Order: sequence, then C-alpha cells, then structure tokens
Amino acid sequence: MQKIGLFFGTFNPIHNGHLLLAEHFINNTDLDCIWFVITPQNPFKQKSKVLSNSERMKLVSLALTLNPKLHLSTVEFDLPKPNYTIQTLKKIKAENPKECFILILGEDNLCSFDKWKDYDKILSDYELYIYPRKNSKGIPNNLKGHSKIKKTDAPQIEISSSEIRKRIKKGEDMSKLVPRLTWNYLKKKRFYKP
Repeated sequence: MQKIGLFFGTFNPIHNGHLLLAEHFINNTDLDCIWFVITPQNPFKQKSKVLSNSERMKLVSLALTLNPKLHLSTVEFDLPKPNYTIQTLKKIKAENPKECFILILGEDNLCSFDKWKDYDKILSDYELYIYPRKNSKGIPNNLKGHSKIKKTDAPQIEISSSEIRKRIKKGEDMSKLVPRLTWNYLKKKRFYKP
C-alpha cells in the first residue's frame, strides 16, 4: 500500500512554489508520491479567468516531467458540477481501494473547512497534512489538536498563481517562478496576456 498525497488546486498556472511544497512533502514525510488534482473551479472562489482544463493539464504535465514521484490527476474533470472534495475522494478511493490517501492543504483552507461538504467524513477517513500560508490565522480552535490534522514544517511560499498572472499581463518575465517547460509553453501560447 502506497501513501499518496493529494494536492488539490486550480494550478492557473502551476508554479515553482507548488513544486517546492510537493518535493518537501516527498522528502520530509511518509508520502510515497503526490498527485496534483486539477480542480475545474473551486466552489469557494469567484469565477476568474481560468484556462481550460486541457491547457492547465498541459501546464501541470510539463511541470511534473522531471520528478517521477509527482503525478497528474484529472479525476475532477469527469465529476458532476458543482463538485466537492468528498465526491472526489470517494471516486479516487473506489478506483484505488488498496492505497492510502492524505490531503495536502494550505493552512488558510482550515478557516472554512467546517463549511466543506461532509467535512466531518473527510476528517474521519483521511489525514490532512497542512502547510503554512501567508496571512493565515492558523488552525481554528475547533480543529486544533485533531488527531488527523498534521501541521508540517513545510516552507511558506510567497508566490501565488494570481500574482504570476498579473505580472505576466504586465509583460514581466516569470521564468524564475514557473517551471522552465511550463514557462516556455505559457510564452508560446501567450496565456494571461491582454
């Protein structure tokens, strides 16, 4: 049985911070590999200019090519909308019954975690590995000390996909913040340009 981390995100676009976090979890926890689960549209986020599923899949695929322990998952693309994490977890577990899955979440997600559909079922069936996020208020009191929530010493990432999109729109070079193959594809396709 493998322990697989599920790293959910819109990845619009994926950046080096995502990879740094994933590599930290691979190198410093008991996870055997990490699946980047591309989310079509987060029900808690305002609809913004999100690239198509196929384009984000291409960007993530290019970013993960150099690390065999990082994998792409498009499981959410085929689920009914709106989709919730619990539905994704049920589908993943049904298709991979012998594997152990861990959710990788930013600490800021815990502030609204009790509003997630069937959050108590998620907590009873899955561990959560938490990484720090800028401007996070920490783990809420109602979740502090929960045996399934593991706060990690992962690095705090100061970059965000939204910031990268804004800077690309201004014409800035993001080659230091975005994986090389992904950046080359972004430039070629002129994504996020006005």
